[in-house]
Amino acid sequence: MVTSVRPRRSVLYMPGSNARALEKAKNLAADGLIFDLEDAVAPDAKDEARRLVLAAVAGGGYGRREIFIRVNGLGTAWGHGDVAVAARSGADGVMVPKIESADMLRQVEAVMVEAGAPPSLALWAMMETPRGILAAEAIAQATPRLAGLVMGTSDLAKDLHAAHTRDRLPMLSSLGHCLLAARAFGLAILDGVHLDLADDEGFAFACRQGFELGFDGKTLIHPKTIAVANQVFAPSDREVAWSRRIIAAHGEATAAGRGVVVVDGRLVENLHVANAHRIVALAEQIALMGGDSLD
Repeated sequence: MVTSVRPRRSVLYMPGSNARALEKAKNLAADGLIFDLEDAVAPDAKDEARRLVLAAVAGGGYGRREIFIRVNGLGTAWGHGDVAVAARSGADGVMVPKIESADMLRQVEAVMVEAGAPPSLALWAMMETPRGILAAEAIAQATPRLAGLVMGTSDLAKDLHAAHTRDRLPMLSSLGHCLLAARAFGLAILDGVHLDLADDEGFAFACRQGFELGFDGKTLIHPKTIAVANQVFAPSDREVAWSRRIIAAHGEATAAGRGVVVVDGRLVENLHVANAHRIVALAEQIALMGGDSLD
């Protein structure tokens, strides 16, 4: 599916076994929440986490925030059950870890469909292994239900034997490859997490880098990082104003039968107008989020 413009500046992982955290999330300014049944949950807490997450989604109260459930992989003892219940949960998306092929994603979709998933329930593929990165193009076109890719840079760095550096040079080829695949097939794409919560400057740098590369937003592991991600990945007031001027000038030129549009000495082409519409639409959707109060 080609995703509509929706703010995904900040998408926060929430441990599914922590009922207090799931409740607190209702008052956080994140654009999206990932209720995690996988890495953030110990094996002996998996069943309880599933129960808590399903109850939280059913109970609602998360306003306009996009709600994802990250399931365990189908190869685990919990994966099939996670996918089956997530299919009927009412969440916006099911996030699947360590996808390495289009077939893996289609197998998850088959379980969802068998469990009664509505057509609107999206799939999100986590890209966090070398095999997954190499198969990004095939994964990105595996199914129309796929809405986006999510970088799992922590696991990827481990598999690559790569260092966690400030500029993320060891990651850039993988990040760029997945960005190309996502954009080629009309998907959203989220950057990976920043692990050092004491490194505020490094986190801000990673957000700016991700924005400049073309990511829609960043996945987060702590609420204190939401504000910076929201600021970095949002279009600035200046960008929005310029975009509105471009759209207006192009509309006037088209109505007058002129094929060339110049705004402040700069030639404006159709590609600039298309991007301007995207920026304005994103800004309008961010305004609808309403900060902390999304009800």
